[in-house]
Amino acid sequence: MLRKFHSLFGLTSTLLVVLLSITGAVLSINPFLERSQAKVAGTSSISVAELTGKIASRYPGAEQIQRNPSGSIIVYFTDGDQTGADLFNPIAGTTIGAYSTSQFSVWVKNLHRSYFLDTPGRAGAGIAAFLMLVLTISGAFMLANRLGGWRQIFRPIQGPTQQRLHSQVGRWVLLGLILSASTGLYMSAVTFGFIPEYQSAEPAFPENTNGGKPASIETLSALQAIPITELRELIYPYPGDPSAFYSITTDQGSGFIDQSTGQLLSYQPYSSSQKLYELIYMLHTGEGLWWLGLLLGLSSLSVPLIAWSGIQIWWRRKQSAITINNNSAPRLADTVIMVGSESNSTWGFAKTLHEALTSAGYRVNTTSMNSFATHYPEAKHLFILTSTYGDGDAPASASRFLANLEKLPKLPVAVLGFGDRQFPEFCRFAKDVEAALSARGWPQLLPLDTINRQSPQEFSRWGEAVSSVINTELTLTHTPTHPATTTLALIERVDYGVEVEAPTSVMRFNAPQSNREGLLSHFNRHNGLPRFEAGDLVGVLASGSSAPRFYSLASASKDDMLEICVRHHPNGLCSSFLHALSAGDTIEAFIQPNPSFRPASGKAPIVLIGAGTGIGPLIGFIRHNKAHRPIHLYWGGRCPQSDFLYEPELKSYLADKRLTKLNAVFSRVGERSYVQNKIAEDGKELRQLIEEDAQILVCGGRNMANSVSAAFTEIIAPLDLDIATLKTQGRYREDVY
Repeated sequence: MLRKFHSLFGLTSTLLVVLLSITGAVLSINPFLERSQAKVAGTSSISVAELTGKIASRYPGAEQIQRNPSGSIIVYFTDGDQTGADLFNPIAGTTIGAYSTSQFSVWVKNLHRSYFLDTPGRAGAGIAAFLMLVLTISGAFMLANRLGGWRQIFRPIQGPTQQRLHSQVGRWVLLGLILSASTGLYMSAVTFGFIPEYQSAEPAFPENTNGGKPASIETLSALQAIPITELRELIYPYPGDPSAFYSITTDQGSGFIDQSTGQLLSYQPYSSSQKLYELIYMLHTGEGLWWLGLLLGLSSLSVPLIAWSGIQIWWRRKQSAITINNNSAPRLADTVIMVGSESNSTWGFAKTLHEALTSAGYRVNTTSMNSFATHYPEAKHLFILTSTYGDGDAPASASRFLANLEKLPKLPVAVLGFGDRQFPEFCRFAKDVEAALSARGWPQLLPLDTINRQSPQEFSRWGEAVSSVINTELTLTHTPTHPATTTLALIERVDYGVEVEAPTSVMRFNAPQSNREGLLSHFNRHNGLPRFEAGDLVGVLASGSSAPRFYSLASASKDDMLEICVRHHPNGLCSSFLHALSAGDTIEAFIQPNPSFRPASGKAPIVLIGAGTGIGPLIGFIRHNKAHRPIHLYWGGRCPQSDFLYEPELKSYLADKRLTKLNAVFSRVGERSYVQNKIAEDGKELRQLIEEDAQILVCGGRNMANSVSAAFTEIIAPLDLDIATLKTQGRYREDVY
């Protein structure tokens, strides 16, 4: 609900909010520019009397002195029949230059405050401030919810590029936008009378003055008692009128001064309501706090970027909306599919299951977990497919499911969770649903299963389990929407592992020569390759298949090649396709960024762990370690003579210090050691590295990753740490298949 509310307000208010933010950013520069012109250093020791004495010698016709919030002194004067205004240096007592107001600044200020539409325009500006405040606060709550609470608000952000950009920028400027919007809304409310406008009492008008000969202005005692830093305005008396007086306004109040005696004739301090308004005005404009103005301006400049990325997120979600065809009515359905999804991706898998069951003759009702019917008289099976939102919370379409669970009939159920193992609470909501169903005695059709990163392969394997329990052959081939592909040609391959029945190849690709000119803008100039970094994923489409198989990249596009490490699985469609390639043969592929799996910036040590082809992205990280950051590699193979992947390259990296330590273990020779055994053996050394803020990156099969996680759990226990904490800190990352 909060996401829909945020999206609706954002889409309907984009133009108003962006216009308000851009004009506000332009205006935020003014206090800094004025400050740079003002000569304010050392003026705190100068009194207004001393200032006026310096002005008197240069401007005999001075009529008014103003000190603006930046500290600039402006002298208004007459010279014969001419009037003028100059900026004045209070230290040197010299003229800085003529004073004038920028017409562009005035134009922008009018646009910012009223959009040139008088009352409707001022109302629009106030509404825009309100919308900005609502969007900022709702966005902050959404981000906190996604990251696992306010205490985790600064943890690393995962997800697609637009999502990370939207959240990261919003996090940086959160306080600035709240301050700008709330203070602007307050001033708009005062303008329209929603908040009572302060009523400043005027000082009592003097009924009598001394009427004597005017004293030299620098000798007036009242002016001698006021430092220049508190002055706002001094208005001179009309020349030749002995009954006239000086009018002075300071930071504390206003009053009148006798031009003959120099005494205060009357004085009125500001009310608390006026001081509050002036404080809010200063916080909104930065006038008087030039550095705050610049910070608020930078915050405002982020709004167009946040708006653009927000629209991209909304459009992508809209495009990903799924339509379910041949959806049976609840009273007729013999099979029910319920979906919990935050961004619609889970609906694609549900549609694949729905179509497979429908083709097999089942009458299927597919609905969201929030919208289920309370009566399914013909239903025999229930499948729940759900993702997890934030720190283990229900996704948008399942937010009310557990609260209404008692209304559902107890059906044989299978729960399938979707998530990303990078997050500590991987598939937490699916696990909560499974636990709630078990506690209420629901019959289990299948044990809880999970899908990592929307893996089509894992979904297909789950489909095989479904087939066995419902005695119906199902083929769950889900094809997520993927970007346009580009053609790549095999330029080199190095084969390993045939002797130990694990044929594995390091394969290097480049764009065919004919594709290297006239490329689209999302390609770079590295021989026509798409943009990518080591650790990103390449989706390869086997000949005749529309379902991509993802491989971790061992190279970056700046290496002028795309490199992957592929083991041949006898029944693997894509691995068989790739292993059948010869130099010059081509494939169709696309890049899927994977920014959550790569070393963090800094100088802290890195521990890389993998087995088999999991070495792919790890070798890429080592290859690009030109700064010689400490890197320790733990890798497991079968036989050093047959499948020691990248052995020559690893030894060269040890020699040139890009790799600090190589720990290679093999399971088919000697004592048959596995990578988790070596990790446990080196526990003391690894514990020391973790105390030095080391980051751990694990790549490979799920079983290996689980064993490695268990080994590290033992190692870090004395440090009062656990794997979940390290993941939250971004110091334990997995790329598991």
